[in-house]
Amino acid sequence: MLRPNFEKCGGLVPVITQDYETNEVLMLAYMNEEAFDETLRNGTAVYFSRSRNKLWRKGEESGNEQIVRSILIDCDEDTLLLQVNQKGGSACHTGYRSCFYRRIIQDPDPSVTPDGYETIGVKIFDPKEVYKK
Repeated sequence: MLRPNFEKCGGLVPVITQDYETNEVLMLAYMNEEAFDETLRNGTAVYFSRSRNKLWRKGEESGNEQIVRSILIDCDEDTLLLQVNQKGGSACHTGYRSCFYRRIIQDPDPSVTPDGYETIGVKIFDPKEVYKK
């Protein structure tokens, strides 16, 4: 079976996650070999959290699970594209549908966009309510 070359990237490969129906890019994460194998076995997205140094089963806390519809691998076998059905409406832990909810403005007008970006995404939930830590 064709598999990512985990050794090539030090044990982790980047994974772009896309909505299966709309092609919207939802997030970018990483997988190690264990996460990849579990994703194949269970049909739901499992990533490797670099900050927590452990497997991250998408939706285990929030309920915003990703049902894998298709897995594509790039020509160098070191990047994956997951096409998923996003349950719960949000892929981002900040509550937005996509992690890519801000657009950087080139040459911004500080009176209009003082931070140099505009929010273009839709917030689905309040993370303080979902992740009560």
